Amino acid sequence: MSAQRGENLRRIGNLAWPVFIGQLAVIGFSTIDTLLVARGSPADLAALSVGSSAYITVFIGLMGVVLALGPIVGQLFGAGKVEQAGRQLHQAVWVALAMAALGALVLVFPQPFLSLAQAPPEVEERVRGYLLALAVALPAALLVQAYRGFNNAISRPKAVMALQVSGLALKVPLSVLLVLGAPGIGLPALGLLGCGVATAVVMWLQALAAWMILRRDPFYAPFSLLGRGLDAPDRKAIGTQLRLGVPMGLSIMVEVSAFSMMAVFIARLGILQSAGHQIAANLASVMFMMPLALSSATMTLVAQRVGARDMRDARRLAWHGLELGIVIAMLMATALWFGRDAVARVYTQDATVLAVTVPLLAWVAVFHLADVVQAITSFVLRAFRIATLPMLIFAGALWGLGLGGGWLVVFGPFDITPAAWRSPTGYWAAATAGLAVAGLAMTLLMARTLNRAVRES
Repeated sequence: MSAQRGENLRRIGNLAWPVFIGQLAVIGFSTIDTLLVARGSPADLAALSVGSSAYITVFIGLMGVVLALGPIVGQLFGAGKVEQAGRQLHQAVWVALAMAALGALVLVFPQPFLSLAQAPPEVEERVRGYLLALAVALPAALLVQAYRGFNNAISRPKAVMALQVSGLALKVPLSVLLVLGAPGIGLPALGLLGCGVATAVVMWLQALAAWMILRRDPFYAPFSLLGRGLDAPDRKAIGTQLRLGVPMGLSIMVEVSAFSMMAVFIARLGILQSAGHQIAANLASVMFMMPLALSSATMTLVAQRVGARDMRDARRLAWHGLELGIVIAMLMATALWFGRDAVARVYTQDATVLAVTVPLLAWVAVFHLADVVQAITSFVLRAFRIATLPMLIFAGALWGLGLGGGWLVVFGPFDITPAAWRSPTGYWAAATAGLAVAGLAMTLLMARTLNRAVRES
């Protein structure tokens, strides 16, 4: 058993490390924006908190629909049906474009988010400009997700990593130039708007690069991807993707919106509270790249084994992936717990913002442990094309206990919570509790699914 565990950990690791590096590059987009804006006005940082929360809520939900391509292609690839796998990518392009049209409409008219945040006029104006630029970026971003889902499913994550790292290499200097300006060439400092414009430019360049790679790399020839042009929409194939993708997207949207809507409500507490939360949220997102990489790698391997009808190996891979994720998460959480003051100072030297941020980072450490469990278990279930029940679990735990419980703790009419918790701390405590409940429920569901698959094989 130990030899089998070692082999499975090696298989997972080989797929996970390129995903990890690539996703760090992706989160680097928001990290560089946060670092640049944090050195400007608190109003810009508060606007980034509200604007990025709105964008993430929209993008992540739609991304989940597009990424239904992954488990479908993984099963087909495991079964040796490579041309059918390629046809699924064609249909995912149509799904991505349709989702982008819906999402861009929400970003162009963001009043619901602004109303919930009760943003002051100087913050609202900045949010609108930022989201307008991201509406332009959204179609390209979702097309890149189709490229990502397809390549990860066929065990080619390095192709995705190369695209993502190249994007960050372009994003950093472009953001610096647009955010801070270049008086020598007559370019004004655009502040937060510059972050959005830089993202839009980079995302469209990435989409173009992905198309060129699929067209010219001989590796993709057996999949019959672009030689005959883009396939016409196929109602049956699109229906298959949507039946899995819509609950997947809703699950991710529930998870992310429960997290990102914290920022919207915390904005009511003031600019400093919102700024501190934005730093904590960004760090939590950076740390999540590890479980996301392990989840993606584990899902890919499990889906391929399901397609090959080897359910015992699928079960072993699932449990070994979860074990690895928990061990690494404990190490990361411990390091953050003891080093939270130094980490906070990487983001800002403002004493008032630090006073809000440092206590939140202790909660980020605990939050991360729960995040790992729910991520890996939910991805394994997607490998079996199970997404509806996880969506309901997420809705109850994260919206009910997490977001709703946080509102009661921070803004509730009953004076039953300590004064210190009527702050971002109360929201982070409730969110952590909700995520822990979701992780436990998903683990039990995964165990039942894996055991049943082995019995029926």
